[in-house]
Amino acid sequence: MRELADVLARYEAALAADDAAAARTLVEQLLADGMDPVTVLTDVVARTQRTVGTRWQRGEWSVAQEHAATAISVAATRAVSRHVRMTPPTRGPVLVACSEREWHALPAMIIDCALRANGWDSTLLGAATSPMRLNQHLQDLGPEAVAVSCSVLGALPTTRRFIEASTAAGVPIAVGGPAFGYDDVRARALGATAWAATAQGAVDVVAGLPAVVPPAPPLPAGPAGEQALLEVDHRRLVDAMRVRWSVSAAAGPVEDASPGDLADVAADVLHQVLHAVAAALLTGDSRTISETSWWIGDLMRTRGIDVATVYELGDVVTASLTEYPLARALVTRHFAAGIT
Repeated sequence: MRELADVLARYEAALAADDAAAARTLVEQLLADGMDPVTVLTDVVARTQRTVGTRWQRGEWSVAQEHAATAISVAATRAVSRHVRMTPPTRGPVLVACSEREWHALPAMIIDCALRANGWDSTLLGAATSPMRLNQHLQDLGPEAVAVSCSVLGALPTTRRFIEASTAAGVPIAVGGPAFGYDDVRARALGATAWAATAQGAVDVVAGLPAVVPPAPPLPAGPAGEQALLEVDHRRLVDAMRVRWSVSAAAGPVEDASPGDLADVAADVLHQVLHAVAAALLTGDSRTISETSWWIGDLMRTRGIDVATVYELGDVVTASLTEYPLARALVTRHFAAGIT
């Protein structure tokens, strides 16, 4: 079996060269050589995909390059999926989905493959699954568990709707992904049955889930109510902040921007800030705000923009949230902490 360092170098080279055939051939050869499918997914595909995201973050790769690399990793994951589906399942049905508004399908594909490789009869619902579609599959399939992937903070509110739907049917639900952070705090706050940090962790967690669960308890009324209002007002707030923050104001209209242009990046920053605030209200975990301000600071530095503009953004957000006292207090206390 090839050394992992050599495998990673070859797979990364295929992504950099936009060579989908080479990446797929390598993955198929690893499986033929006997490498565990979950190891192929986690140690090769997912690991390299994180490197791709870092290269975009640092401005080393364009949006087009990132998208092309992701498409290759999706194709490689499908090759693993075909391999594991050659063996009939030995365990019960499990639903795997991305939260509504979550368009990063690759992590859910990897979870689906990992569960199937361990005998589960997994059904992948794909990117941006609606709560209505999930409900329909809960009724039609009667799964033993649901597994949900959530990479972006803006999809946490819809993940809560998944949790409500699944637990209302008595079905346990495991969640994971970057939006949940590095521990189970946000998962527990939203009422999930369990949290997993990795694909292998998801396999272990699903195997240990209870057969039946009670409905998820209601969220705290005050913060949840303010989060719902903030979601309704999201577009207006972003438009107001765009003209007040020096970076977005100087970058020009986002409607005229190409993917990866400063105007496009600045608009994404404004959306992410509000999503982080909403997530903090929803989960009670203020780290969403400091983690997002760190991300913005790193994003600005890699593009040669003075970090002082990030402190300025904190002031702009605070001033824009006058009608949202809980959200404003969270930004005041936690935004600046993540910048340094």
